Amino acid sequence: MNIFKGSVITCDNTDTVFQYLVEKNGIIEFTGNMLPEQYQANPIIELGKKALIPAFTDSHLHFTSYSLFSSTLDVRDARNFSDLSDILKLYIEKTNSKIVFGFGISAHSVEEKRMITRKELDEIEKKRPMMLVKYDGHASVANTAMLELLPAGIKTLRGYHFDSGQLFHEAFFKAVDYVSSKVSPVALLKHMLGAVDKMAEKGIGLVHPAEGVGFPLDLDVDLVRFMAGGLANPFLFRVFFQTMDIKKVLKRSLPRIGGCFATALDGCFGSLDAALNASYENDPDNFGILFYKDKTLLDFVQKAHDKGLQVQLHAIGDKAFDQATRTFETVLKNNFRDDHRHSIIHASLVTPAGLDICARYHIGIAAQPSLLHLNLEPLPYLQEILGKRALDISPFRTLLDMGIHISGGSDAPVTLPDPIFGIYCACNHFNEAQAVSIMEAIRMFTTETAWAGFDDTTRGSLEPGKKADMVVLNQNPLELKKEALSGLKAETLYLEGNPYKQGQGLGNLLWKALFNRRR
Repeated sequence: MNIFKGSVITCDNTDTVFQYLVEKNGIIEFTGNMLPEQYQANPIIELGKKALIPAFTDSHLHFTSYSLFSSTLDVRDARNFSDLSDILKLYIEKTNSKIVFGFGISAHSVEEKRMITRKELDEIEKKRPMMLVKYDGHASVANTAMLELLPAGIKTLRGYHFDSGQLFHEAFFKAVDYVSSKVSPVALLKHMLGAVDKMAEKGIGLVHPAEGVGFPLDLDVDLVRFMAGGLANPFLFRVFFQTMDIKKVLKRSLPRIGGCFATALDGCFGSLDAALNASYENDPDNFGILFYKDKTLLDFVQKAHDKGLQVQLHAIGDKAFDQATRTFETVLKNNFRDDHRHSIIHASLVTPAGLDICARYHIGIAAQPSLLHLNLEPLPYLQEILGKRALDISPFRTLLDMGIHISGGSDAPVTLPDPIFGIYCACNHFNEAQAVSIMEAIRMFTTETAWAGFDDTTRGSLEPGKKADMVVLNQNPLELKKEALSGLKAETLYLEGNPYKQGQGLGNLLWKALFNRRR
């Protein structure tokens, strides 16, 4: 039994803050301002100036990719091409890796203000194939050795550019598939365990990973599910399968489908292929790209919905957002299901008509507030390509005022899984009119994320009868100014009443996973 005394921020329907919380056998047994007599003889954990809130959830990330890049090669801190060269050479020297696969290159965070080229990568490394994925996860640049290694079919796809070494669209997706397939399952499982520990340090106890990219026979989907069954801590996964092959999802008895990649409706701002209703400010002939025709998308979503699946669709530009909302509206008119909890990922630029559909049909938004303060894609760049529309990105205040559910996530590895930074960004929106309150931002990563995954009856708020998934913060966020939220830290994560334990070994994971499967 654990008894906490101090600021217990419940995130319940009335945002109540209590003085006491009692946990017993992994369940919250009591919350209130007066401790009942039957508990008074037990030891009490004094919070002091700290606060207890529900454990965080990340409502959209690419877990396998995050696991791989966070444990191998992340180049987002390079200040210039010389820095990048040093990082790459050190990595090659330390790992002796046969294939160099990294993440986080950006034209906006380096002094050169452009993407490195194939020829410049060749000067760093000629023999080993090398591919660096762009920060937005929608493009990459490769050296000559990598381009020569790729299967011939990739070279005929849209988005393949040998001269620059850059890969976009279908060519990029297929190239990532090919390179990812070279990672061994054992190595990947080790990376995954490390990633879970890193997220737990940030107070995260549940994630919604979008999987289904780059591995033969969809190995990443099955490895995530296998790993989840063997974790020593009750850290939870709600997997979204990024595929339009509904049979694959039903075969695995998964209730969710969608994400990015195969279920992305458009690209992104970084590659100037997010689908827009009006052209890019710096390129009057460019409206971005819709990856699917309306009928193709409608057929897919209708079939998935009719099978009882929860559907997520990636849409960044307002044209893609309109396509997603129109599709969901038609599907729900054809076969109404009240508690579907379908959602749109990102929804960076929206339209009044699309928002009206979201509000009427309870379509959620899986948002990533950290993108608002991403130095790899800064506001001046967004203003250059979008003009005044840049300030319309992620209109959180408007969405909440319309009663639309917003769940908070990171889109990792695009931004790191750090809900506290996400809360800071949502409260300090670069468009002050679209900023939210501290309590509303906390709910985006607790109550709302629980709703988005059908976990709201058991988690997401600190109420009697729910699982005791909680995190102790070093300060009470409700007593801070918005600008000071960056000093907030997660100190201790409790999952089902027990402090999270770091450092689970691979052998222990395998034994537990196999034992659970036999059971």
